[in-house]
Amino acid sequence: MALLNSTMVPLDTLAHDFELEGTDGKTYSLDSFSDREVLVIIFMCNHCPYVKAVLKRLIDLQNEFSSRGVQLVGINPNDAVRYPDDSLDSMKMIAREKGLPFPYLVDPSQGTAKEYNAVCTPDLYVYGKERKLIYRGRIDDNWEHPEKVTRQDLKLALENITTGQPVPSKQIPSMGCSIKWKTS
Repeated sequence: MALLNSTMVPLDTLAHDFELEGTDGKTYSLDSFSDREVLVIIFMCNHCPYVKAVLKRLIDLQNEFSSRGVQLVGINPNDAVRYPDDSLDSMKMIAREKGLPFPYLVDPSQGTAKEYNAVCTPDLYVYGKERKLIYRGRIDDNWEHPEKVTRQDLKLALENITTGQPVPSKQIPSMGCSIKWKTS
């Protein structure tokens, strides 16, 4: 398990469109969320200990901010051949068991992850209504021990965005397992 930090894509970068299948059998694109003011794209997977540790926090954030026009979307880019725990069937099981309140999509070509310059799981990108990047960084300051969190970076960013306040300019990279890229 290689630990990586997110690449910190430049703010104001436009979101890249995609067409990916969800665990619910539907196909999603950026337009699928055009009615939402804020879109949070999270590159995640099933087996990464970092994702497992923060998944409840992501579920809680979706539940808390849904009524304010925020939509989280999970995208799994991992090579499911070499990492069968990240297969679509396993994703469906996780979505069902955890009661994911947001779409969980599979990126079998890994093209979407590459377009977003995602490198780790979780790697997240927050876009406003015009789908320009507003925040990219960590969820909070203690992925491993939720009871020791002292700064909830993603929550603060969402609070500021949904109340018309500026997002803090200091954004700390997310960290997690490297995306499991396919080998040629």
